[in-house]
Amino acid sequence: MNKAGFNRGIRLTDTQKISWLQLLRSENVGPATFRDLIMNCGSAQNALEMLPDMVRQGGRRRPISIATKESAVAELEQAQKIGARIIGMGEPDYPYYLLNSPAPPPLITILGNCSIFKHVGVGIVGSRNASVIGARMAQKLAHDLGEMGYAIISGLARGIDTNAHEYSLKTGTVAVLAGGIDHPYPQQNTGLYHQIQREGGAIITEMPLGWAPRAQDFPRRNRIIAGLSTGLIVVEAAHKSGSLITARLAAEMGRIVFAVPGSPMDPRAKGTNSLLKEGATLVTEAEDVSQLLAPLDERVNKQQALFENHNHQPLEDIQFNQGLIAQSQDQASKPIKSEHIDDEQIRIVENALSFVPVTMDELLRHTGLQHAKLCMILLRLELAGRLTRHPDGSIGLAAES
Repeated sequence: MNKAGFNRGIRLTDTQKISWLQLLRSENVGPATFRDLIMNCGSAQNALEMLPDMVRQGGRRRPISIATKESAVAELEQAQKIGARIIGMGEPDYPYYLLNSPAPPPLITILGNCSIFKHVGVGIVGSRNASVIGARMAQKLAHDLGEMGYAIISGLARGIDTNAHEYSLKTGTVAVLAGGIDHPYPQQNTGLYHQIQREGGAIITEMPLGWAPRAQDFPRRNRIIAGLSTGLIVVEAAHKSGSLITARLAAEMGRIVFAVPGSPMDPRAKGTNSLLKEGATLVTEAEDVSQLLAPLDERVNKQQALFENHNHQPLEDIQFNQGLIAQSQDQASKPIKSEHIDDEQIRIVENALSFVPVTMDELLRHTGLQHAKLCMILLRLELAGRLTRHPDGSIGLAAES
């Protein structure tokens, strides 16, 4: 595990981190919108100042809720009080593999040992109501892969997740939460949550402190599990389950998906058996996983070392480069100048959209607008809550609330 340069690279100042927190905690601002705002406005502070006008241009009559500076400062202080760290995308302690996933969270909160993210991660997920055999399989895979040097990634849920964490405590495990870093779920795993920290593992989330997880937050958690993993193992999963969502997300990210076969008579094996039919790699022991991941390990470690040791040059403000953000240190930033957008152009885009999602290419052809201008219009409509971006990248009108 190469630790050279672990503390090198550009870090956000407290002022910059407060602006990032304000922007990211504001209404209708998710990871992709955050990125687009930075690219269009030049900095988080500029984006905060420009948000009201952008929302009005998007056709929303009432203002959106913008997080206050006081709330951002309070979140930073509370994180520090409990020993957690809020880390920005592009800072040297941000998990490398998550950084190189689609639309990584701009800010994450980590409680525990950050250096565990230097290990190549393997995700293990499965049924909350695991069978004895399923639990035993998860335990053996977690233990053996941990002994091989892999960090075991899972979601702290009951069943397979719990088994994966418990049997990789000594070698290193990461629990990804759907709620705030101070809100372990389910409650019965609170003891395991603390044990992971004591044993040198880590807890990670993109959600604000104090956030109680909702049903819609678990797919976001699953995206982070997939993003942190080079390979993802599904041990048991019903035909429609969160584990299959995680597997789909992992496949879309180019991760290797493994599945443990099960009895056709067991509903908990329907999902895993379906994954195998669709091309997932069959796994019955840890060596099945390590043989496929070993060639990736060296490449990932080399890329990670390059990132850690890279001498970031100060930029005018924030530059996106292969999914990385390198931010200037305490330099005054100016909004990026953009072309004027008039009401007629916004109407053209609105008329082109419907509740049936379409691709960006289809919108470009239909409207005849330049790509940069169309992106700016879509950003304003999204901030106004008038459109929805779907996981496959397509775009449609938002359902009226």
